[in-house]
Amino acid sequence: MMDLITLDFETFYDKETSLRKMTTEAYVRDPNFEVIGVGIKVNNQETEWASGTHEQLKSYLHTFDWAKSMVLCHNTMFDGAILNWHYNIYPRVYTDTLCISRALHGVETSSSLKALAERYQIGVKGDEVLNTLGKKRRDFSEEELSRFGDYCINDVDLTYKLFSIMVKGFPKDELKLIDRTLRMFIEPILDLDLNLLEQHLMETRSRKDDLLRSAKVEKADLMSNPKFAELLEQLGVKPPMKVSPTTGKETFAFAKSDEGFKALEEHENEKVQLLVAARLGNKSTLEETRTQRFIDISKRGLLPVPVRYYAAHTGRWGGDDKINLQNLPSRGRDGKKLKRSIIAPVGCSLIDCDSSQIEARVLAWLAEQDDLTQSFNAGEDVYKKMASRIYGVPEEDVDKNQRFVGKTTILGAGYGMGAVKFQAQLQTFGFDMELDEARRVISIYREANWKINQLWRDAQNMLTGLARGENIQFGLEGVLKVVDGAILLPSGLKLGYDDLQFTQTDKGVEFDYKTRRGRTRIYGGKVIENVCQAIARCIIGEQMLQIAKKYRVVLTVHDSIVCCVKDDVLEEAQEYIEKCMRWTPHWADGLPINCESGTGKSYGDCE
Repeated sequence: MMDLITLDFETFYDKETSLRKMTTEAYVRDPNFEVIGVGIKVNNQETEWASGTHEQLKSYLHTFDWAKSMVLCHNTMFDGAILNWHYNIYPRVYTDTLCISRALHGVETSSSLKALAERYQIGVKGDEVLNTLGKKRRDFSEEELSRFGDYCINDVDLTYKLFSIMVKGFPKDELKLIDRTLRMFIEPILDLDLNLLEQHLMETRSRKDDLLRSAKVEKADLMSNPKFAELLEQLGVKPPMKVSPTTGKETFAFAKSDEGFKALEEHENEKVQLLVAARLGNKSTLEETRTQRFIDISKRGLLPVPVRYYAAHTGRWGGDDKINLQNLPSRGRDGKKLKRSIIAPVGCSLIDCDSSQIEARVLAWLAEQDDLTQSFNAGEDVYKKMASRIYGVPEEDVDKNQRFVGKTTILGAGYGMGAVKFQAQLQTFGFDMELDEARRVISIYREANWKINQLWRDAQNMLTGLARGENIQFGLEGVLKVVDGAILLPSGLKLGYDDLQFTQTDKGVEFDYKTRRGRTRIYGGKVIENVCQAIARCIIGEQMLQIAKKYRVVLTVHDSIVCCVKDDVLEEAQEYIEKCMRWTPHWADGLPINCESGTGKSYGDCE
C-alpha cells in the first residue's frame, strides 16, 4: 500500500525573484531561493506545518517513506522539483490536481486552486494573511510563521479534498501518464552542450550584424514598417500591401508569410534582397532567445524537460515553462543546432521514434475508408497515389511538386477543407494554384474518399444532437461514444464543446462554443480533426506506458517519443520501442500503425 502525501511548499520571493518573473527551473535553482516552510498531509491525517533551516527541513522530510508514497500537489512540477533538487527525494509516484483538472474540465477552464475550490464547493482558498514580499525565514516572527502555516495548511487540505473527488473514475492509465510527464521535468537526466550553444549564439548574432552591414541600414529602420517601406521606395520598389482581416483596412504586407513579401526575397535587385534578408534576420529573436535560455539552464545544471500534460483541447502534450521543445527548428542553415545541444548522459544514447502519418491513418480507419486503410497497411505512398489521381499520371511519374500537392490534399482536405482554404494553404508553402484547379482537386479527393465525407456529415448531425441535448452516435462502432453532451474517448476522458449553440444562417446551421478567447465556430470537419488528434493522443499515451515499462521516456513531441537508454542495450531497446510504437490498443483493431526511429548521442542526431 502506498501512502498519499499531499504537500505544499511556501518559498521566498521578492520583486525580481518570483515565478511571475522567472521560469520554474530558474526560480527553484536561483541562489536566492529559500523554503520558508512546508505543509504535509499523510493520507487523511491532520495536516502539519514545518518551518526551519534547510538542514532542519531536510531532516524532517527524510522521516517519511517516500519510496512507498504518492506525492500530490497542485502544480507538482514546482513542488516536486523542490523535493528532488533541494532535498534529493524521489517519491514512488507523482500526481497533480492541476493536471487532472485540465483533463477533466478542459484547457479553456481555469484550473487554479481557487477556481476549483469554488467549482466543487469544498472551501475557500485563503488570501495571504501577511505581506511576505522580500522576507526570508529569519525575518518572520513566530506568530507570523504560524499564520503563514495556517494559510499553507488550508491549501494542502483543499488539494487533498479536490483529489479525493476528482480521482473517482479518473482513468488509471492517465494517472500513470501524469507521473511520466512530471518526471521528465522533476528528475532530469539530459545535459546541454554549452560550447555548441555559445558558438551558435555568437554565430547568430554575428550573422545579424553582417546582414545589417551588407544592407547598409540601421536596425531601427528595419523594425519600423513605415521606415522599411521608405527604404523600399528609395530603391524604386512599391511596398506590397494587403487588407487586414481584423480591421478591414489596407496595411503593409511585411509578414514573412505574405506572398508580396516573399516575392521581394527573390527580387531582381540584389539590394532589395539584402534589405529583406536583413529584416528577416533581425526581426526574429526567437532563435537567439531560445539559445540564451538553454545556455542559462546549462550553467545551472541538467535540462528539466518541461512538457505540459493535457496542453490542448484534444489532450496533446505541449511546451511549458517558457521552453517549447515541441517546435525546435529542424531545417535551415543551423536548423538542428538546438536539438544537437540536447545530449544523453555519458554511456547512454537517445532513441527518437515517430508514428508515421498517424492522424491520416486514424481518419481512414475511423471512416472505414477501406481502400485508403489498405494502402497504409501495404506501405504504399498514399501521397503519390493521390497525386497520381489528381494529375492523371502513373505513380512512378509523379514528381516532387505533384506529391506535395497530394500530401497537402490528404492532410488538409481530410477534415472538410474547401477550395479557397486549400488554395491559401498551398500558398503558405509558396505553391500557387488557380482557384478552379483547387476546386477540381478538392472534388477529386471527395469523390475518392466518400466515406470520409460521410463521417463529416455524421459529425455535423452529432453537433445538432448535442445542441438539442441529444446523444447521437457517430464514427466506428465501439471507438467513440457520445454521453452527457460530450464525446467519450477510448482513454476514458471526454472531448467536449462547452455551451454549444447553433444559429440558422443563409448558409445553413452554424455552431459555436465557449472558450477563454470568446466563442469559437465548430463544424463536422473540425470535430473529425479534433477526434483524430484525440485518438492519436490516446494511442501515443498507451504506447508511452508500454515503453516506460523498460526504458526511460524523456520527451514526447507531437507523435514521437524520445527515450534515453544505455549504449550496451541500444539495439534491443530500439527494436522494443519500435514494436511498442507499432502496437495498437484492443479498441483499435485494424488501425494501420507504423513508425520510424533514429538514434544518436544528441536529440538532433536521431536521424
